[in-house]
Amino acid sequence: MAVRARRARVAGALRLIGALTLIAPVAVAGCGSGPARTAPGMSSGGRGEGIAYWTRDRFLGATPLGQHQPKQARTAISAPRVGALFYHDLQGGHFCTASVVDSPHHNLLVTAAHCVHGGKDAGYRQDIVFVPGYRQGQAPYGVWQPGAITVDDRWTRSSDPDLDVAFVALQPNDNKEVGEVLGANLLDTGQGTHLRVRVTGYPDDGSDPITCSNWTTAQSPTQLRFACGGYASGTSGSPWLTAFDPTTRTGQIVGVIGGYQEGGDTPQVSYSPYFGADVHNLHQQALAKS
Repeated sequence: MAVRARRARVAGALRLIGALTLIAPVAVAGCGSGPARTAPGMSSGGRGEGIAYWTRDRFLGATPLGQHQPKQARTAISAPRVGALFYHDLQGGHFCTASVVDSPHHNLLVTAAHCVHGGKDAGYRQDIVFVPGYRQGQAPYGVWQPGAITVDDRWTRSSDPDLDVAFVALQPNDNKEVGEVLGANLLDTGQGTHLRVRVTGYPDDGSDPITCSNWTTAQSPTQLRFACGGYASGTSGSPWLTAFDPTTRTGQIVGVIGGYQEGGDTPQVSYSPYFGADVHNLHQQALAKS
C-alpha cells in the first residue's frame, strides 16, 4: 500500500506539471482602479518566479508542509551510565545494551529480558559482562559481572513481549558499586505514551554508542514506538530517557528497546514495553534481591 501511495503522489505531480504548462502566469487585479498586483510567489525574480520555477525535478523533490526528513542517530559524545553487554569478555562481541538505574545499593542495571534470558523453552544466558562507557575496545570504567538477575515469569514461560524487561544486580568491582562510580538514572513508570525521549545504545556493527531524541507514540496499549534510524542489532536494552538534563546527562528511564519484535525488525523504528504497574513490580522484586 505504501508503494502504491507513493506512486500515486508521483503520478499526481506529473499530471499537475502537465496541466500547469497549459496555464500562463496571470496578474491579480487590485480593488478599484489601482494598478494590478502580482500574486505572492509569482514575481519574476529569485525563488518567487512562480510556475517557471516548478520544473519536473522540483515537483518530485517537494516535501509536504510539516513533513520532516527521517531522524538518524548520531554518535554519542558521552554515555557513562550506558554500556555494552558482552559474552565472556571484551573479545566475545557485544550483543546488547544496558544502563545503570538508581537503587539503594547502587548496583542495578536495566535491560531487555531477551538480552539475559532466551524466553520460552530457553534459559539464562551465560558469562555476561557489562562494560559501561565502552568505546573502541576500551573499558574506561571497568568490566562488571552480574550477580542476581530478575525477569518476570511471564517472559520465561511464554516470551511475553510486554514483559521484555530485566534487572541485573552487579557484583562490586574493586570494592566499589557501579552506581557509586557512575551515578544512575531514575526509573519512572506510568508516564503515558507521548514522551520526548533520548535513546542511547550500542549497535553491534560499531564500537561507539549512538543516540537520538524523538517523541514516542503508542504502538499498542502496552507498547511504545520510537522512530529514528541506526538502531541495529546490539541496541536491545537501550534506555529511553525522558526529562534528560544535558548538564548532568541524567534522566528518567521510561523504556528499553525490546518488546514488540524484540525491539523492532528494522533499524528505523524501535519499540519498548510500556513501563507501567508490571515493570514497577518487577523493579521492586529486583530491589529486594539486589
